[in-house]
Amino acid sequence: MTEQFDQGAAVETNRMQHLLPGWTDPVDPGMLVKIRRQIHRNPEPGWCEFETTALMARIFSEAGFELKFGPEFIAPEFIRGRDVQEAARAKSRAAAEGADAQFLERMGDCPGLAATYDTGRPGRTLAIRVELDAIYMDEPSDPSHIPAREGFASSRPGIMHACGHDGHLAVASGLAKFVAANRDRLSGRIVFIFQPAEEGSRGAYPILQSDLLKGVDILLCAHLGVDIEDGLVIAAPNKFLCTTKIDFEFAGKPSHAGMQPQIGRNALLAAANAAINVMGLPRHAEGMTRVNVGALHAGEGRNVVPSHATMEVEVRGETAAINRELTDEAFMRARGAAASFGVECRSRIVGEAVDFIPDDSITQFVTVCARRARYCRKIGPTMPYNGSDDGTLLMRRVQESGGRAGYFMVGAALPEHTGEAAVDFDERALVTLYDTYAHLITAFLSC
Repeated sequence: MTEQFDQGAAVETNRMQHLLPGWTDPVDPGMLVKIRRQIHRNPEPGWCEFETTALMARIFSEAGFELKFGPEFIAPEFIRGRDVQEAARAKSRAAAEGADAQFLERMGDCPGLAATYDTGRPGRTLAIRVELDAIYMDEPSDPSHIPAREGFASSRPGIMHACGHDGHLAVASGLAKFVAANRDRLSGRIVFIFQPAEEGSRGAYPILQSDLLKGVDILLCAHLGVDIEDGLVIAAPNKFLCTTKIDFEFAGKPSHAGMQPQIGRNALLAAANAAINVMGLPRHAEGMTRVNVGALHAGEGRNVVPSHATMEVEVRGETAAINRELTDEAFMRARGAAASFGVECRSRIVGEAVDFIPDDSITQFVTVCARRARYCRKIGPTMPYNGSDDGTLLMRRVQESGGRAGYFMVGAALPEHTGEAAVDFDERALVTLYDTYAHLITAFLSC
């Protein structure tokens, strides 16, 4: 889709006008596309993003940023939902793929990166959160799917970037170059927080346990919207849903299903009943709710009364109170189903996010800055997000500490995918997101 950027003099004129006088843009749109596609080919799931972290570390190190790696700002005792063996395999693969050995050593067993540029001049501290992880999902191989057609589909079966994080990372790499090229015109500090495990709302919570956000005056998050009209920027989406992610484990007693079925305790049936009961959680009069049982695994074999089962559940509520009620009810129903079959039920919370209201002053800046972005045709003040992002934990912490925070979305839907679920997006939106962020940096950190 690089042909989208070959639109002659009109685009070149816009390119010359999109920055205020005196500012330098060192980034060619084709570079953003190239890096996005490189990352797309090599996706990594949450807590396994060693190769991606190393790539960002190299780019930001070359741009003059000071680097902190995961163990330096992520508290290991608070990490949730990590498969230790899978993470070890991912680190070995990153090394085999040529990731910088020094960077991998500093990561230890925890990916993630905080890249800071201190101008040495007094001013604000601006932080930008960027997600590292991909999703457990098979990439479509149909020729209508752009990465499959153009040769940059995931090289790793069962994992793909289906949520736009590859685009966010590409834009961040461009912003590193922008900051370096304009360092003499900037004041204060800028921090890029590369967060592991945003999917499943797992990565922000352990970051909160460190002092990384101390002194941050403004925190920005943004997202490409694969289901939002291209050319539309949403300055302040609303209805961020609080969420709790729960893993349940049911432990029964095995027995031969033919010879001694009566002495077994069936964990599979307990989990199946729990799944039905959890999915039947009542809706709420005071706001939206969402419930999903996303995975259920159980049993040993057809002739054995199953002695174990695991179930992955999420609940979401429009407010913290609604989400808390749903969570409590889910626990009660799972434990009740376990008790009725005489099995044990263990549980753990593996992810969470909260609701969030952007600061009006930040929203106003987003609105002004997006207007100068290439390919932005209109600004929408708000729209329902109707989903969860654990970046809300980080933004709320900054607000509670006296700072400000904002979240915006850049429409990237392809016209042919209107009205249907899609993972492809219009790569021109990379430029819109980059320009909007670049203008926000100039607005908040200019000398």
